[in-house]
Amino acid sequence: MPANNDGPDDGATPSKSEQTRALILETAMRLFQEHGYDKTTMRAIAKEAGVSVGNAYYYFAGKEHLIQGFYDRIAEEHRLAVREVLDRETDLEARLAGVLRVWLDIAKPYHEFAVQFFKNAADPDSPLSPFSPESEHARVQAISVHKEVLFGAKTKVAPELRDVLPELMWLSQMGLVLYWVFDRTEGRERSYRLAERGARLTARGVSLARFRVLRPLVLEVHELFTDFLPGMTHALPDPAKKDKGKEKGKDERGASAAGNADDERP
Repeated sequence: MPANNDGPDDGATPSKSEQTRALILETAMRLFQEHGYDKTTMRAIAKEAGVSVGNAYYYFAGKEHLIQGFYDRIAEEHRLAVREVLDRETDLEARLAGVLRVWLDIAKPYHEFAVQFFKNAADPDSPLSPFSPESEHARVQAISVHKEVLFGAKTKVAPELRDVLPELMWLSQMGLVLYWVFDRTEGRERSYRLAERGARLTARGVSLARFRVLRPLVLEVHELFTDFLPGMTHALPDPAKKDKGKEKGKDERGASAAGNADDERP
């Protein structure tokens, strides 16, 4: 199976295999937007792309794998596009606001498509969920961007919060994404405003977390998410597991998304 990498290639000439994979992915994105995710079949995607059905399945085992390819592509495009902001800014609020604005810019062409498949991605048992095991690669890549946002800023971060805060920052980005999906304002203007205000609030929260008395609250918030959101403990180590004072035998945190959509076959 070819490597699952649909992001920019930094100027390298793509191989024929990479071109075919990209063609299938682009065709699928267009058909999903035109006809909806549920009504688009792998056979239709293959026909429109001018490849055999078997060839389409060679690159993507099913429709959900096409969406994962889309997730990976967006994550890689975002990782590269934020370089200018992260190289220029040292203020945490400016870094985070810039990173969120860049994501909105990159996602702009895909808004209607996102609306089409959101009902599938919102299902916690779906492999399309951003919290699913299948989405782990894109999720970890996105969290790594927030690590760079945080650690490259002049704001001091307590050692015990260095793993926790980037994950919480990514969760706040997921809240922005959810709002963006339903945003019908011209140019998604309200989403951009939310990004700015959310960055300001997050920066203030991180700054306050330098006070020792508030650190347990941040850890408690993180533990709340790792307990109740499936897939969260697959992204970063669960700090609860590092606490030797916790009672032994406590149930493993973060239940993984269990359901797997059946692959469509010709």
